[in-house]
Amino acid sequence: MYIIIAGCGKVGAALVNRLSEEGNDVVVIDRDINNFSRLGSGSNCMTITGIPIDEDVLKQAGIEKADALAAVTNDDNTNIMVAQIAQQLYQIPLVIAQVDDSEKQRAMTAMKLRTVCSATLTVESFFTALKKGEADK
Repeated sequence: MYIIIAGCGKVGAALVNRLSEEGNDVVVIDRDINNFSRLGSGSNCMTITGIPIDEDVLKQAGIEKADALAAVTNDDNTNIMVAQIAQQLYQIPLVIAQVDDSEKQRAMTAMKLRTVCSATLTVESFFTALKKGEADK
């Protein structure tokens, strides 16, 4: 698969490394060139320094041929915009955006955008663990 990752923070770098280890063609975009140091020397991907909502940057990343895009920057609004551009303008088949705000997650779901909400996942994990611990007593 040809996959674009917008954001090379902790999540983005880990995702890039796993996807490239599995033989996918991966391009990662980040506005801070220093973030690419998180990828390590074993990562086989193309890196682009730029703002992922910039259409020229997305074209440089090969958005016209992308099979998937994951928006995992540290800014919910950027992730939402990148996801909308990828899905609505370029009809990328698989688009997923990370959001931290559960209200934004609901709005994105209403717009038919796939999301991963770290706050929701964390709450669900803690809730399940606490309920399971309660049942074990």
